[in-house]
Amino acid sequence: MQKQLLLGDEAIAQAAIDAGLSGIYAYPGTPSTEITQYVISSKEAKEKNIVATWTANEKTSAEAALGMSYAGKRAMVCMKHVGLNVAADVFINSSITGANGGIIFVVADDPSMHSSQNEQDSRFYGKFAMIPILEPCDQQEAYDMVHYGFELSEKFRIPVMLRITTRLAHSRAGVARKTSREQNLVKLPENLKQFILLPAIARKQYKDLLNNQPHFEAAAETSGFNTFTDGKDKSMGIIACGLAYNYLLENYSDRNIPYPVVKVSHYPAPEKMIEKLYDECESVMVLEEGYPIVEELLRGLLNKGKTIRGRLDGSIPRDGELNPVIVGSALGFEAPQLQEIPALVANRPPSLCKGCSHIDSYNAINEALEKYGKGRVFADIGCYTLGALAPYDAINTCVDMGASITMAKGAADAGLRPAVAVIGDSTFTHSGITGLLDAVNDNSSITVFILDNATTGMTGGQPSSAFGKIEDICRGIGVKEEHIRVLKPLPKKHEENLAVIKEELEYEGVSVIIPRRECIQTLNKRMRDKFKEKAKA
Repeated sequence: MQKQLLLGDEAIAQAAIDAGLSGIYAYPGTPSTEITQYVISSKEAKEKNIVATWTANEKTSAEAALGMSYAGKRAMVCMKHVGLNVAADVFINSSITGANGGIIFVVADDPSMHSSQNEQDSRFYGKFAMIPILEPCDQQEAYDMVHYGFELSEKFRIPVMLRITTRLAHSRAGVARKTSREQNLVKLPENLKQFILLPAIARKQYKDLLNNQPHFEAAAETSGFNTFTDGKDKSMGIIACGLAYNYLLENYSDRNIPYPVVKVSHYPAPEKMIEKLYDECESVMVLEEGYPIVEELLRGLLNKGKTIRGRLDGSIPRDGELNPVIVGSALGFEAPQLQEIPALVANRPPSLCKGCSHIDSYNAINEALEKYGKGRVFADIGCYTLGALAPYDAINTCVDMGASITMAKGAADAGLRPAVAVIGDSTFTHSGITGLLDAVNDNSSITVFILDNATTGMTGGQPSSAFGKIEDICRGIGVKEEHIRVLKPLPKKHEENLAVIKEELEYEGVSVIIPRRECIQTLNKRMRDKFKEKAKA
């Protein structure tokens, strides 16, 4: 068995390669990005002809993975938690179509919102879809769960969710690899109507899903990833889910926990283990990263008067990610004294890179809007969201992928003139195109800036689906040719760009302005790589 030092994301990726993966699909989103990036960069994956690709959005990723499953091969789709909102339609319906080849939805949640708009807990989606959920406590378990997840998916003909969180995704540990498995051969479903969700078929398959629930529950009860460990002190029992189990162990240097513990890493939660813990202990502490899902389940199933502690009663903070100190404090340990940060250490808030093209775009937009007043710029998800910060203070909204154009349209429909949308090239093809089509169909008076830096910059410079296509897309949707304007965002072009922007702000209809200049980071990398190649020659 080989052992490698891997990020949690990389452990999942390597496990998929070793487990006979045939295709992985994703739209980049922190903290899930490194999974697909690892497979794309893997020499081993290339030798095995594994399809590894970035897609236009999470929905298209999930549909492509489901198509590969239809063909009998093992597929993985990766996204962050808010990306699952985009893929929710196919995700929920895939529990009714079922699987043919094994399919795993890897969803990386981001408690504490390190790089996200919310803290949603993807276990809710898995419970809603009524499919098995796996939640690893460490990198080794993440690796092992991928192998198990594919087997589980093929055994029950059902998609499986693998839910991880930021700390697991982005921390390293030694991981022992298993023997590599061959890929499945192409094999169509035995029932060729399995994936046709006409009501008559869907109703039958939904009953099948319901009838399978006891089997899913039995699998969780006997799963090696769920354990009951007895303890001498019955004054409290502890339920620790996923990564929270690791935080619990970190509070006991000898790993000898005095209380009975149920470790939950395979859902549906193992009710028999939990009931045994509840019956034997005077009170129960629930440790889980994210929402109080198991705690609510416990209160509903076994609300027989015993004290249940966790996020709902304030023993654990209701928001934010867990850590060993929070867990230790809940257990009654004295929290370690944190060293004060020296006064000379300055806070470094995120900022646009020096030389970023968005700086020149925002400077021009701000100046062009001076006579109209503030509060007119609807923005989106990407590096350019940092335009909300000083010294730019250039944007007024950031809600979800693609919302800039549709929110600007709604504001324009309400009578706000001018109404401006700012969206990146990758976000535009992710979910901005349909909003622009709505605006064209209604001839809404909006000015749309598609900030084209030729990459998906915020997540590390992955290829943009929009590259070389933006003008054609806008023309195809129906934006008038004379109101598709391409600018070069540079200080020396400021006055020229300003004149174009002012002109389009006055236009009563849909106009698209495309400030185009390569991301400074990908440009630097490209030049470094070019220099290295020249040096080798």
